[in-house]
This record gives sequence, C-alpha cells and structure tokens, in this order.
Amino acid sequence: MFIQTETTPNADSLKFIPGSPVSTSGTHEFLDAGSSSASPLADKLFHLPGVTSLFFGPDFISVNKSGDTQWAELKPEVYSIIMEHFTSGQPLFSEGQSSEGPEDTRILDTDSEVVAMIKELLDTRVRPAIQEDGGDIEYRGFDEEDGRVMLSLKGSCRGCDSSTVTLKSGIERMLMHYVPEVKEVEQVLGPEEEVAIDEFAKFEQRLRGEGKTVEI
Repeated sequence: MFIQTETTPNADSLKFIPGSPVSTSGTHEFLDAGSSSASPLADKLFHLPGVTSLFFGPDFISVNKSGDTQWAELKPEVYSIIMEHFTSGQPLFSEGQSSEGPEDTRILDTDSEVVAMIKELLDTRVRPAIQEDGGDIEYRGFDEEDGRVMLSLKGSCRGCDSSTVTLKSGIERMLMHYVPEVKEVEQVLGPEEEVAIDEFAKFEQRLRGEGKTVEI
C-alpha cells in the first residue's frame, strides 16, 4: 500500500491519501481527542503528540499539528497508523457510531430560490476546490436582509492564514457574480468551536474566582 501526501495552504496541515475510499458518508471532522472515540483510526492518530485536529474526506485524511511539532517526526507515525488501519480492513467508525455526513447543502422544499442557488454553487463549485486543499465548507445560513452568507471552514482550511482570502477573493466573489442577492460572505464558528470556547470561558472564570490566572 502506497500512501501519498499533499501539502495544503496551511503549513500545519497535510493531506494523507491512502489510495482507497476514506469517508463514504460525507466528511467528518474531529477537533479534539474526546470527539475521536467513534473512530478507531481517529482515536489512534490523536494519541500522537502534536496532533490537534483531523478531517476525513472522501479519499483523504487531513492531519493538523501544533506549530512546534515537526512534520519530519510526525509523518512516519501517521503513515504507520493509516497503513495499519487500511490493511487490517477495520471500519472507519465503530459499530453503531458512524453518522451520515452533513447535509448543509441539501436543497430543501422550504428553501427560497436564492438559497437553493447558493447551496448548489457551494456544493458543485466551491466544495470540490476546498477539498483539493484538504478541507471543506459548511453552509450555516443566509441573511436575506443584508445579503450575508454564513460559512464555516473545516479541515486544513481551519485556522489557515489564507482562509480570509479564500472567503473574500474566492467564494464571496463567485457567489456575488452568480447570485446578485449575495452581498457578503462571513466565516462563523462551527458548533464544536462554540462549545469549546464556552467551556474554556467557564474554566477561566473558575480560575479567576480562585485567584489564579491562565496563560494561552
């Protein structure tokens, strides 16, 4: 088995391509070790020092690392775990734990013509290009009053320095060209990030109540 790697716009993220299908039920993202328990592969990868998040695409795995971790040290370990998983024939998710991929761009009967067009463009024009860079997008809504499309960036695109350029120069320009009602594209936090930030705020508040400080 030969596993290829591809760089992404994010220096701290690499695409690992095993040469066989990875996620057949949509894309899946793991932002911490606690969320990886549903997948034996994700769980093993999170045991590697320096791994901060994972993203399973249709035929690739994006691994995000901390800034002080070197790929020269981490890559061989990631190779080994991925190769062991795919040669063993293990399922990607534990029995009963797999979930369908996000249906954020599925066109609903209740969607307006504008929203339907936005979803179609995101699914057919934007998503394939974003996945080439090891990431994905999630449609989070459209504000018809101010023409604002809300999206979340996932995988390698999360935290990437060029994510703002991707949104503004790429996605925003394209949507505004095809859908005149769109005036702006805004990146918003995903549900997992909102929970993580809320929990950290509570933790920090408890420490301050005890007279302690927390450094980031």
